Amino acid sequence: MSSDSTERRHGPPALGEGGIRELAAGLHAVDRLRRVSRRAFVGGTLAAGLLAVDMFATRAIQDQRRQTVVLTANDDDARRRFPGTSWILFPGYKTSWEEAQLIITLLRPSLGERGQLAAVGYSNDGLEAGDVVSAILSHAERNRLTELHFYGHSFGGMLAVDVASRLLRDGSGPSVGAIVLDSTPASKYDVKDLSWFEGVVELYELGFRVPSILRGGYELGERIVNKHERTWTQVVDQTLEQLTPLAPSSVLIQTESQYIYNWDVTRFAGELGRAQLGFIGNPGDQTVDYASARARWETYFPDNLISSSLQTLGAFPAHASPEWSALVYNTVLGALLPRLLPLPLKIGGAGGGVG
Repeated sequence: MSSDSTERRHGPPALGEGGIRELAAGLHAVDRLRRVSRRAFVGGTLAAGLLAVDMFATRAIQDQRRQTVVLTANDDDARRRFPGTSWILFPGYKTSWEEAQLIITLLRPSLGERGQLAAVGYSNDGLEAGDVVSAILSHAERNRLTELHFYGHSFGGMLAVDVASRLLRDGSGPSVGAIVLDSTPASKYDVKDLSWFEGVVELYELGFRVPSILRGGYELGERIVNKHERTWTQVVDQTLEQLTPLAPSSVLIQTESQYIYNWDVTRFAGELGRAQLGFIGNPGDQTVDYASARARWETYFPDNLISSSLQTLGAFPAHASPEWSALVYNTVLGALLPRLLPLPLKIGGAGGGVG
């Protein structure tokens, strides 16, 4: 009788003890693989979903911010006291709309004594000085402003000088009374880590736009290079902040870099009329060379620069950090603003004393 007929009669050969163990181990491995594959599938699906949501949120928010706008601070008292006067904050490099509003709000104790408070929100489509001028003129017309004061936060001081010269040259808009230059370079050569800008600008001018997948490494690397003026917590926090949907777009950052790299202080010398300039900074600044920037502002704007000696000692980081060191900045501004914008003397009562 054939072996096939024997197997049909008696069943498959019996497994020994070793065979049973091997079969059990195989079945256990298959079950474990099935469970791992299921977890991997669920995890991968969730990760893909979160990434898609993040990309959608980032795209939605950045699309909403494709216009240059003026962001106002809610201060009814300032509007009542200064109906025709406002400060405009020009945010620094890579400063988000939210951070710009935070800065101008924290400086209210000093700036709020001389005007309403507002800040420029740069377009994610890129920095254009003409667009900034248009946004400010629209804001001034809408709010019936006749006098503006500018606060230039880091590189924002360069743009503030540029915008002031354009407004004064046109002559049809509000006047510019004062410009505060907070750690503002007067030239790309005042920037200590110029190589960072050179690389970003070169890629931009070649038509390359930095994708998000490279942005994280760039942001982390830049902050590690500047670790001397940051704690590790700040390095991580600022890097993650630049990767959120609220952060400026890569195109905006590249155009800001290009603006700094190509800015020429000599174009604006003698173009600021009667605008009063005040330069403040910190000798410990590791982003902008304090001595070099101060000397250039003094050289090219001798008729406008009222003060360049006040220092933000004790601020951390040392470079343009009112959002972290509000008390230091309000104290320094409290000493600077009476020089730039003296308040009218108050006449006393019957005795005629001066208040």
